[in-house]
Amino acid sequence: MHTIALSVIPVVLALVACAAPESAATPEKAPPGMSATTPGSAAFRGLRTAKYTARNLAEARDWYARVLGFPPYFDEPFYVGFNVGGYELGIVPDENAAAVRPEAGVAYWGVANVDSAHARLIELGAVGVEPVEDVGGGIRVATVRDPFGNLVGVIENPFFKAEEP
Repeated sequence: MHTIALSVIPVVLALVACAAPESAATPEKAPPGMSATTPGSAAFRGLRTAKYTARNLAEARDWYARVLGFPPYFDEPFYVGFNVGGYELGIVPDENAAAVRPEAGVAYWGVANVDSAHARLIELGAVGVEPVEDVGGGIRVATVRDPFGNLVGVIENPFFKAEEP
């Protein structure tokens, strides 16, 4: 089994867990104060933002706009945000961002075809880190490093269906 397969399993499980309707967390099954329906609860309600850093925020904004095919919904000197299928891809300026950073967790963006998405990212200037791989059950993943040093994953997962906003 490849390293990527082991690292993807917790991500896939977390995504599947977050996909459950909020009503699935009932007070009988959730610890006291942990129901997702309880105001002020500490329970996760789903992924909201994957944050990346870049030395040059304008270059990163423009690159991600080309990758995504649309402009950011929020564009300020301190933060750029893209709404990607109801999830946020955020970029913050960091003059100390290293060109290559150690892995500290990878956000996998859902795609219809991981081969096409991976090839497009490489074509636009990303560098391949993990090639396209079937990690089991038809779940296919790949990881690249964007031109700003961030690890970006793509995943084709026939089991996970994001709730439409």
